[in-house]
Amino acid sequence: MCGIAGIFLRQQAVESQHLDKLASRIAHRGPDKIKTHIDGALGLAHARLSIIDLAGGDQPLFADDGLLVLIANGEIYNFIELRRDLEALGAVFATHSDCEAILHAYRHYGENFLEKLNGMFAFALYDKLEGKLLLARDRLGMKPLFFAETGEGICFASEQKALFPMLPGGPSIQPEALIQSLETGFNTGTQTIVTGVERIQPGELVTFKAGRVLSRHRYWSPFALAIAPVPYAEAAQAFEVLMGQVMLEHMRSDVPFALFLSGGVDSSVVLEWLRREEGTRELAAYTVAIDDAPNQDDLDAAKSIAKRFGLRHNIVELSLPTLFNHLPFAVWAADDFIVDHAILPTSLLAREAARDFKVVFSGEGGDELFAGYGRYRRTKLQRWLANLRSPGSGGFRTRGQLGGEWRKRLLCQSLRGHLPAGRQGFVDAWRSTPDAWSDLQRMQYTDLATELPDQLLVKVDRMLMAWGLEGRVPLLDHRLVEFALRLPDELKVQGREGKLFLKRWAEPIFGAELIRRPKRGFSVHVGLCLQGDNLLQLGKILPGHRAFSGIFEPAGIAALISRQASKQDVPEILWALLQFAVWHRIFIEGKGGKPDVFANPIEFIASS
Repeated sequence: MCGIAGIFLRQQAVESQHLDKLASRIAHRGPDKIKTHIDGALGLAHARLSIIDLAGGDQPLFADDGLLVLIANGEIYNFIELRRDLEALGAVFATHSDCEAILHAYRHYGENFLEKLNGMFAFALYDKLEGKLLLARDRLGMKPLFFAETGEGICFASEQKALFPMLPGGPSIQPEALIQSLETGFNTGTQTIVTGVERIQPGELVTFKAGRVLSRHRYWSPFALAIAPVPYAEAAQAFEVLMGQVMLEHMRSDVPFALFLSGGVDSSVVLEWLRREEGTRELAAYTVAIDDAPNQDDLDAAKSIAKRFGLRHNIVELSLPTLFNHLPFAVWAADDFIVDHAILPTSLLAREAARDFKVVFSGEGGDELFAGYGRYRRTKLQRWLANLRSPGSGGFRTRGQLGGEWRKRLLCQSLRGHLPAGRQGFVDAWRSTPDAWSDLQRMQYTDLATELPDQLLVKVDRMLMAWGLEGRVPLLDHRLVEFALRLPDELKVQGREGKLFLKRWAEPIFGAELIRRPKRGFSVHVGLCLQGDNLLQLGKILPGHRAFSGIFEPAGIAALISRQASKQDVPEILWALLQFAVWHRIFIEGKGGKPDVFANPIEFIASS
């Protein structure tokens, strides 16, 4: 797990000081070593977090004839099997790094080399003979990669904030992406929150030549999958075999690892497979306990599981003021403007785990794969009515966070004109699915193509990498995604209950009391932070804050704060505005510098 960055110019040679500055902005992702490489118009930088081949896996990696060079972020989980096959074809490996398999796969398998890779990855591979630079991401978008075109060529990096200083004129807000983040909590698609910075898509390969985009294509899609009408017993047997192989590959590491244990179904399933493959005597688990949370069912479940399996259980206790004062750091770490309260406890949980570990397993993905969210279980009538109001996605994901009243009162006319973009990612994903798919498959794919890579996995990657911690999410292996999408709808959802297949598989192991509990997740009651003196201070600062100049109406912000004071029913919208002001303070007004781990966010934005 690492950070990568680079510069590819059209004519002139890369200057080392420019590459060094780019490298410094991703250094937190790879605290073990930073190395750079310049070859005329190409400059590559790699910040390493050592996981595989601790002694010999430094990057860039070179082919034996020097005509290929690679920098990569992530893990190629099937590198042992891939190396065996490649050596049989004549490949000669210089290291034991999992990433070196990418180089030889490109040389020996040609255009289809990406299909051979199982893992989470983002990489840059330069073919000197062809003069081509290849940038690619893994199929589900677990690892990030961004690029920007400048007057001289292109630059790229694992995090978009590294590219902001490279933009002519500095970073500026892209209005459609801002609308998406305000309405849905994240922005999606190729265009990011900053004009000119593009997001390489999950499962996409982008090829550059002479500092310009030559081609873009998606090398993986689940659209060829059809529902397989199999009974539960047969599906469970196939799951056992597949999950065993996935976990065998994911557990390859030259350093010890831990587990984020939420007490829910998904992390429990991951624990069961860690137990089968490794045992649990030495396994450390980390669980968040939020003091002000009204419901402690998940914490109690995590404690019970840890005790039953003899885990070294670390409970990270957090108070609401602690979480509130972590907001500036978490916003910086998140890189993109995502409105997700869970970034706060996730970051502080990662901070604790990173004191002793470099790798942690987590259970993300189970709800998307096996249809656990309540939004998958709305009736046909409910979705029909929703589609009448907001057509384009079959009545799925039709509600925006702002609502009609606050869209009118908060947004300036210039921003209001971009409101249709708020749902465009959902509409595009829904409409792209095959006609033969069920509506449940369409809903799952819509989330897999939007929220999963552009919010959930942003949280997992950035919050952990801010502390030099690698997160492994085995439930999102693309083979499991394909397996889950093929399952008949009735094995996933029946009536008001979802995630049926995974619950049924896990229930004999953990018991019905744990497995059938209602889903909770991280619960951060931000409304409690937006009252009293904090609200008074926000009333003085937010309406005239420079972050909102020309895009938000000061009177509307004042009305929102007044509404929160009287009714306390708009905390989510007010929180989004506060978070945007923090984001703007760091990346637009400032130079993207890392805030203190704890800093009062109201004082932070007031100092701008």
